[in-house]
Amino acid sequence: MTVKIFDTPEVQTFIRTIAGFDQNGGSDRAKHIVQRLVGDLFKLIDDFNVTEEEYWATVNLLNALGSQTQFGLLSPGLGFDHFLDMRHDAIDAEAQLTGGTPRTIEGPLYVAGAPEAEGFARMDDEGTEGETMWLTGQVRNVDGTPIAGAKVEIWHANDKGGYSFFDPSQSEYNLRRTIYTDGEGRYTARSIIPSGYGVPEGAPTDVVLKALGRHGERPAHIHYFVSAPGHQHLTTQINLAGDPYTFDDFAFATREELVIPAERIESPEEIARRELDGPFSEVVFDVELTAAAAPELQTRHIRPRAKEDEQDLASKLAGTAKV
Repeated sequence: MTVKIFDTPEVQTFIRTIAGFDQNGGSDRAKHIVQRLVGDLFKLIDDFNVTEEEYWATVNLLNALGSQTQFGLLSPGLGFDHFLDMRHDAIDAEAQLTGGTPRTIEGPLYVAGAPEAEGFARMDDEGTEGETMWLTGQVRNVDGTPIAGAKVEIWHANDKGGYSFFDPSQSEYNLRRTIYTDGEGRYTARSIIPSGYGVPEGAPTDVVLKALGRHGERPAHIHYFVSAPGHQHLTTQINLAGDPYTFDDFAFATREELVIPAERIESPEEIARRELDGPFSEVVFDVELTAAAAPELQTRHIRPRAKEDEQDLASKLAGTAKV
């Protein structure tokens, strides 16, 4: 079909009306964003000759994504989360904020309010199955100076790929802890080796990925928020080396510097020193934070999360959250 109507004055005027430019109220920024968004989609329909059947099938898919709260899962799958990280990397480079541990995506499964500990925490409930993991590291600034009292928030899946709070078979904060580093900037957690997970078969996100010829698998990984006064807040995660999906992550979260080996320890002396019952795997992840004077760089960005903590709630009440 050769019919193209996008560039006609009627359609261009229609788009401006949709975006509210003929109205006095509303947000000027929102109007320009909607004008661009609707305009790009109209042009796509024109350029690809999108049929009514295709359009309404897409509307139905969007409804399914919303009803199953899967937009937060599809977002990294379509690269939006990683693209935002790429922009932040470029912003840091322009501001000459160099060095530090690389950031990567947060994902949709953080829950505020995890139990807190000083220096060491056990993350797994007594009944949690899986290979014992000894997770440890040091938080430093880019000059190598240890940062005492840094806040290290850690969360990961169980050995079946499920996350507490979202998985009713687990207690609310299983495999979630906040650890404040000791005087040498070190944190240590006893936990279990997590499993990767896949997008649920037949779910809306799976439908989208399969239409693109892609899978929905994630490698075994461990999420981190790390923060300290005077330093830029870090959102990152590590991937465990050797997972078949380490470099084929549907969420595009893998960064070379964040692939960490899990070393199998069978030494009776090391087992006894950690007061464990048998062999375990040790994962060492050191973190470097860059200096940042601006308060807004020292805290994580505001976004909808499963639970709000006091920091997020206060920021929203103060009107700092942007739509």
